[in-house]
Amino acid sequence: MVEAVQDAGVVVTGAGGGIGAALARRFAAEGARVVVNDLDAGKAKAVAEEIGGTAVPGDASAIVAEARDALGGTVDVYCANAGVAFEDGDLDGTLDERTWATSWDVNLMAHVRAAHALLPDWLERGGGRFVSTVSAAGLLTMIGAPSYSVTKHGAYAFAEWLSLTYRHRGIKVHAICPQGVRTDMLAATGSAGDLVLQPTAIAPEAVADALLQGIAEDRFLILPHPEVAGFYQARAGEPDRWLTHMNRLQQKWEAAR
Repeated sequence: MVEAVQDAGVVVTGAGGGIGAALARRFAAEGARVVVNDLDAGKAKAVAEEIGGTAVPGDASAIVAEARDALGGTVDVYCANAGVAFEDGDLDGTLDERTWATSWDVNLMAHVRAAHALLPDWLERGGGRFVSTVSAAGLLTMIGAPSYSVTKHGAYAFAEWLSLTYRHRGIKVHAICPQGVRTDMLAATGSAGDLVLQPTAIAPEAVADALLQGIAEDRFLILPHPEVAGFYQARAGEPDRWLTHMNRLQQKWEAAR
């Protein structure tokens, strides 16, 4: 058991399925009191009933106050997990600004709005835990998914900023950066996901296990696929070599299409 989350008030957004549902189940199993959020009210209710939690459906950007009330006035852990992914391919065709706007709003601004709502209480109490489900794409970049890659880079940068700004005031931040996870979102990445992510895809429960271990060890960066650390180092240390490698993947994907 992870002592830090026992009897904690936990909110998980996008928890009607996939990683979010796995996180909600694992926190409940650890003895936490869990609010399950999802845009799909039926899915949120089903997961909440399964784990003995409370469903608070709706837009993840605007549920902090209701979730806090449902937990008796205090949110101890907030998991900004809701996300969207589009296979928007490239920029030499039609520019779909709607996918970009939705990606910015869900993958980044929902985190900003939640933190803005949570921080006053957390700073007054001297403690709080913000968990950002980012993606390895936020560290590395994913072919075939520009809006996802760019906004996940933003989500990672925001998590870093939260940590470096508030850690001396008791705020703990964790960024989860998996590669492929067997969820509906992976299916939404289409043929690019089939090429790059499916071969090493893991179950959502493995992501939940990695997060709880990261919380127990008080680590910021949580990598359910440990090999991502090496890729991240290669990207930083030899960017041209890394870009050449990724471009070869891009060419392979184009040829397959």
